[in-house]
Amino acid sequence: MTATDDSPVVLDRRDGPYGEVVLRRSGELLQIIANGCFLMDTSDGRSERLLVDAARDALDGRPAPEVLIGGLGVGFSLAHAAADPRWGRITVVEREPAVIDWHRGGPLAEISADALADPRTRVAEADLVTYVNETSDTFDALCLDIDNGPGWTVTEGNDSLYTPDGLAACARVLRPGGVLETWSAQPSPEFEGTLRNAGFRQVRTEEVPVARGVPDVVHLAVRPG
Repeated sequence: MTATDDSPVVLDRRDGPYGEVVLRRSGELLQIIANGCFLMDTSDGRSERLLVDAARDALDGRPAPEVLIGGLGVGFSLAHAAADPRWGRITVVEREPAVIDWHRGGPLAEISADALADPRTRVAEADLVTYVNETSDTFDALCLDIDNGPGWTVTEGNDSLYTPDGLAACARVLRPGGVLETWSAQPSPEFEGTLRNAGFRQVRTEEVPVARGVPDVVHLAVRPG
């Protein structure tokens, strides 16, 4: 069979610590696939930018807030945060060495090169679930974008992040009044309830229209204090 011009082209395929990860190009788009599951591409980025901006806006103008971004992905969230001089320290936790490589010297550098060169930026190669349970660092905002949503995780181990115990770990790394934001491919009233039951306040969901299908959403919640 002869490939057509619009057939996706695999740029890199690796066996990572959590399964297979693939970077491919489809037309002008770069796509990340994990264990056969489409994660994200470079087609838009509006919801990733909202993830960062809504967190900053909810912090009521505190100076140089520090943000923890869960998941490097295609780099939209990191690039947007680094383009905003109002942010202080920017820490990104990414568990896939391949994804980090694709940004540091591969095709995704076209999105993230300036952000990675920013002195405020630090990339931690770690599993986010482990990181929030073990780190002694605290942040003003935690932006989660490691799954397709609380009910559609990339690997089973991520499920625990959206439980009461997982949300308690997220609250532990947030300073009083800190903001937790979670990206999702679809709304989750059940997750909103879990956030409230875990002690978060001002829980709300913001929608981001997409070309087809249900809107992407960002779940926002504030740690009391």
